[in-house]
Amino acid sequence: MSEYLVEVEHLKQYFQVRSGFKNMTLKAVDDVSFCIKPGETLGLVGESGCGKTTVGRSLLHLYDPTGGTVRFEGEEVTKKNIQRMRAKMQMVFQDPYSSLDPRMTAEDIIGEPLDVHHVCASRKERRDKVISLMELVGLNSEHATRYAHEFSGGQRQRIGIARALAVDPKFIVCDEPVSALDVSIQAQVINMFEDLQNQLGVAYLFIAHDLLVVQHISNRIAVMYLGHVVELADANELMSDPKHPYTQSLLSAVPIPDPRTARKKNRIVLEGDVPSPLNMPSGCPFRTRCRYATEQCAMERPELTDRGGGHMVACWNK
Repeated sequence: MSEYLVEVEHLKQYFQVRSGFKNMTLKAVDDVSFCIKPGETLGLVGESGCGKTTVGRSLLHLYDPTGGTVRFEGEEVTKKNIQRMRAKMQMVFQDPYSSLDPRMTAEDIIGEPLDVHHVCASRKERRDKVISLMELVGLNSEHATRYAHEFSGGQRQRIGIARALAVDPKFIVCDEPVSALDVSIQAQVINMFEDLQNQLGVAYLFIAHDLLVVQHISNRIAVMYLGHVVELADANELMSDPKHPYTQSLLSAVPIPDPRTARKKNRIVLEGDVPSPLNMPSGCPFRTRCRYATEQCAMERPELTDRGGGHMVACWNK
């Protein structure tokens, strides 16, 4: 048996899009590989449009991958077994306002996975399970008969988390689960994710923009740029010693609450335009904005290589 719960190898997700009079291929995810251990949290960060959400959805076959393999507990995830796999692999969606059916009560939303996977033998067992799930995420039994519009944003996200936990999964894709919430509520939800992990031993792929949030909750962090993973390392090591020029730029933009320290900080501003995923540059995808770019960067794309201690970097010059 592998030591990893989830193994992703050379994952590709391409979409055919219409541009003017031509059909073109949009390479949303191109050759992404990583592994996640049981009970571990892997943070996935990068700017909007880099392919983070597409990676999460492709793992669960919400999009059928164009290429590559995804293994869960050593078994390859395919169209034939994904229905069975989804009892162990779940997702918490980004927007708590659009991911809940407005015509269903909280009890029915949380109970739907129980019905799909035939978990409960009776209505009483189903209701008891739903109530225990609601209490687990900080809701009470009085909320069971309410509809989605009667809840706040934080409460709706808690319903989404309870729905994901209903079938006792071992792995959850968290797709920016706090980005639509107020800052005060974000802290509550993040702490709840950590408590649930400690109680249940569930593993997370935690997708987010906020690097400080990702550092707080993650064991390791992967940085994406234009469909590629450019750096992957232990969370604290990546934050303290980033190797890739793009990661260095991202971290230099993290706000610091102390104005004196912030004024001394060296902000790395990226120049040049962001390439279109419909017309990717040759070689390294970051070379058009990189201050270290050389001729080799234009000719050949660098592979992720270990720079020591599992710190993986895709760069010719770092």
